[in-house]
Amino acid sequence: MLKQLSIYAENKKGNLKRITSILEQEGINILGSVTNDSAEYGIIRMVVSDPDQAKTALEQDGFLCRLTDVIGVEMADEVGSLNNLLTALFESNINVNYIYLSFNRESGMPILIFHSEEAAIVENCLASKGFQLV
Repeated sequence: MLKQLSIYAENKKGNLKRITSILEQEGINILGSVTNDSAEYGIIRMVVSDPDQAKTALEQDGFLCRLTDVIGVEMADEVGSLNNLLTALFESNINVNYIYLSFNRESGMPILIFHSEEAAIVENCLASKGFQLV
């Protein structure tokens, strides 16, 4: 299971750079990220090399942060891979709240990162169906 760092940030010029600068100063690598915005605020979701340290550093700079369990699944880079995973989840009555992509730096394979309720149960379900969890 992976820990995702969610950062709630005002949607203003330079804020994303401020976040990445803090992470750089702390020596923290961003492994995957997605940003959802609204008119005034956005949520930046990241899987990083040290989520606890990242959370502490960003909170010290005034950002509101939260750590959440997410699931990473290594997938083949071919037609139908995402559909196969979503089919397995659907057949097990598992809802996916959101997804984004990263990649395995060693193998070069894509990693689908997603959030679902009861992550441990979902991981067991996917492992039993032969999916490669990160």
